[in-house]
Amino acid sequence: MRSQTRGLDSIAIVPPYERRGILPPPPRQPSGYRTYTDGAVERIRLAKSLQALGFTLDEINGALHSFESGNVDCESEMWRMESVLDRIDAKLKELRRTRREIVSVLKDCRSGRCRFAAGRGSIG
Repeated sequence: MRSQTRGLDSIAIVPPYERRGILPPPPRQPSGYRTYTDGAVERIRLAKSLQALGFTLDEINGALHSFESGNVDCESEMWRMESVLDRIDAKLKELRRTRREIVSVLKDCRSGRCRFAAGRGSIG
């Protein structure tokens, strides 16, 4: 069935999921088209939602396998969310540092000390 009729906006996300084991290779029609079951489409939706939260493909794969094993609850999976949160916090810290540096460069430019014109090897 076409991806649009299944509620997926892009079928291009599927091959990486197949390569990582997140989605098993689907059966193919004689024409070569892949046929995705409703379960596979739900798996893709769940993987996309986890990816949007910042999960890596490896983390998504692990989470899905844990879910399928039947031994999953909030306690057993909290560490995955904490790992994502740690990465987000690290990115925010780096973005704040970068922002401070850009503000400093702009301040210098506005006061006539253009770091670009000075030809320094580093702007920051």
